[in-house]
Amino acid sequence: MASSIVRNTLSKRILKPAIVTSIVPARDLNVHEHVGLEILRDAGVNVPRFGVASTPSEARQVASNQLKGLSDYVVKAQVLAGGRGKGTFDSGLKGGVKIVFSEKEVEDLAKQMIGTRLITKQTGEKGVPCNQVMITERLYPRREYYFAIMMERQYGGPVIIASSQGGVNIEEVAKESPEAIVTLPIDIVKGIDKKKVEEVVSKLGFSKETSDQAVDIMSRLYDVFLKTDASMIEINPMVEDASGKVYCLDAKCRFDDNAEFRHPDLFARKDWSQVDPKEVQASKANLNYIPLDGDIGCLVNGAGLAMATMDIIKLHGGNPANFLDVGGGATANQVMEAFRLISSDPKVQAILVNIFGGIMRCDVIAEGIVMAAKSLQLKIPIIVRLQGTRVDDAKALIAASDLRILACDDLDEAAKIACKLSAIVGLAKSAAVDVKFELPI
Repeated sequence: MASSIVRNTLSKRILKPAIVTSIVPARDLNVHEHVGLEILRDAGVNVPRFGVASTPSEARQVASNQLKGLSDYVVKAQVLAGGRGKGTFDSGLKGGVKIVFSEKEVEDLAKQMIGTRLITKQTGEKGVPCNQVMITERLYPRREYYFAIMMERQYGGPVIIASSQGGVNIEEVAKESPEAIVTLPIDIVKGIDKKKVEEVVSKLGFSKETSDQAVDIMSRLYDVFLKTDASMIEINPMVEDASGKVYCLDAKCRFDDNAEFRHPDLFARKDWSQVDPKEVQASKANLNYIPLDGDIGCLVNGAGLAMATMDIIKLHGGNPANFLDVGGGATANQVMEAFRLISSDPKVQAILVNIFGGIMRCDVIAEGIVMAAKSLQLKIPIIVRLQGTRVDDAKALIAASDLRILACDDLDEAAKIACKLSAIVGLAKSAAVDVKFELPI
């Protein structure tokens, strides 16, 4: 996405841990394209006429009613993943964005898309389900641009990123032609400066007839950005069409999760079908969980400590299986749910618990660990490193549990043990030896 352009191309810095190979994504609300276009349309931004359908018959009705009188349509799969146009459905259909020329073709195409899974370069092999399609009028752009507004740490606030080369993979543009990228940091207190926006529009090469429209649309997009507590609004492409009008043909929008209490209606439109089932389970338990590709499960309190824990696992040759932050106020039941999540991954061969008890009490974590180990009948090594509030009580609970939980005061040593035990379990599995790390002594 565009944020990587700012970090990697414009600032010439790679904001990536030296050891951890997987970046933890921001936990922002991501909405479908049609929701983004609705928000823009309500704010007075020019978007193409469109409708949304959940069945093939609804798709035909959209074409015949909402888009009545048209002869050309664009049918777009509604999935939360980039690269739709070059994606492939598990039904065999290639391309999640198609141009058709009749209501019947709209219906036929919807039959091939709805109820299938779309696989793109961003989804992995399983793909994501396509439950809806958006049908829009076809416009005829004479020029295409890229435009985005996002919160960027480097600038301490919002920044506009734009390019005269829209409608293509913007990461490739940034890599091959960085001079084609225009940036405009915005003082969030003073607000957007119309003269500076006019300079951006001029640099992009909008025609004299459309410059004022472009300035107005960009200003409106910034207003939407602030009003909705967005972390990103990306338009690719923004176009001048053949009639001399400026449109936003696409809208990728993300919103700050911390602002959910201000926008309950917007957050109610989150599509849980597009989220990993384990992340859904974690959300219900109020846990921050992201699956990764490794074999050492991690249970940590605090995002920074979680990243450090994954770093040290990598340092000692292991691979973290997840990012899991139980937060500062977790209960024993939440800890148990965390173990349930971690152990449900068949790749996990050891679990490393790393807790620094400040607000979080170590004895609560210990209670949850013991509860989980007994009720879930875990057969994999559990290595626990606890420090901080009530740590002695926690150690006493673990010692009295009669469970073979490996306690370790030193994080470096705990990570080494986790990596070694995971490797042993992995070797046993590869040799078809059924090794069980029995927790009861």
